[in-house]
Amino acid sequence: MQELYLMRHGQTMFNQLHRIQGASDSPLTAQGIADAKEVGVYFQQHGITFDHAYSSTQERASDTLECVTSQPYQRLKGLKEWNFGVFEGQSEQLNPQMDPKRHTYGDFYLQFGGESDVQVQDRMVQTLTQIMEQPDHQRVLAVSHGGACMNFVRSILTPAEAKQKVPHLKNCCVLKFGYEQHAFQFLEMINVKDEN
Repeated sequence: MQELYLMRHGQTMFNQLHRIQGASDSPLTAQGIADAKEVGVYFQQHGITFDHAYSSTQERASDTLECVTSQPYQRLKGLKEWNFGVFEGQSEQLNPQMDPKRHTYGDFYLQFGGESDVQVQDRMVQTLTQIMEQPDHQRVLAVSHGGACMNFVRSILTPAEAKQKVPHLKNCCVLKFGYEQHAFQFLEMINVKDEN
């Protein structure tokens, strides 16, 4: 079985300020850099090496990956965060209530120039499937974003399973998936900070 390690980027300035950060970007904080380096140490200590590495095209993701490993990597637009339209950079207090059926923000951001949850999920599934279908991709690291990662999780797990297995996706959390016969399987969530 192939393995995918899907990681959320480290803490950023916008995370610290509780600002909506999707298509917009902000730099990693000192804490974000330290946490990402800690994940790199964790991988080394557990003998986890990667055939290939990928990140979103956003700086906070590629900077996180460079703190984790020095190996070459490819940046892909398909791994970018959910686009929140005109809400970008605004206070997180402006986020809407979750759609009770979809357990996400649903289509809310479409009317404001952003994406729907389904659009984000579709591009994440497509991008990660294309990655894992390539030859010599037995163990892969991909660095993405909170909303994008959770929408990918919801393509595999039911809402109840997602809530139980991934209750909160902290910065620098790693989600481990198996990939076999063209299908992903959720294996575990690795929260390095909680393990130390």
